Amino acid sequence: MTARTGLLDREVAAAMSALSAAAKRGLGDPALAELVVIRASQLNHCAFCLDMHLALAREYGVSEQQLDLLAAWEEAEGVFDERERAALALTEAVTVLTDGFVPDEVYEKAAAHFAPGELAHLVGLIAAINNWNRVMVSRRVPPGGYTP
Repeated sequence: MTARTGLLDREVAAAMSALSAAAKRGLGDPALAELVVIRASQLNHCAFCLDMHLALAREYGVSEQQLDLLAAWEEAEGVFDERERAALALTEAVTVLTDGFVPDEVYEKAAAHFAPGELAHLVGLIAAINNWNRVMVSRRVPPGGYTP
């Protein structure tokens, strides 16, 4: 596999970074934000983003058990609370639009656990990490370049 790690346009990178930062701030829960971005990055096979956000998750106190079981969160009863589970379900639905839309049931469950502003920021965060994943995967940026 050939690396395609050319520079990302500064203006594009700044806009994407601003969206990510605003969404995380508005969500107001850095540990949950990291679970969301890690799950999307798992689904999108983005090694760079996984490497980065696993390190950040540990800094924010996400447990090793949660990180170990995140890929199987639906089966990991008692490891993720209902709010986390609603956010992860929404993350999967937005990331993998297999039916062309987010199912109403998934969105409504998230809406039951997040205030309207938080929900808007959660959706923004999911959109932002999906953008980052696509940029990094398309350029084949390898893991290991992030240092906290």
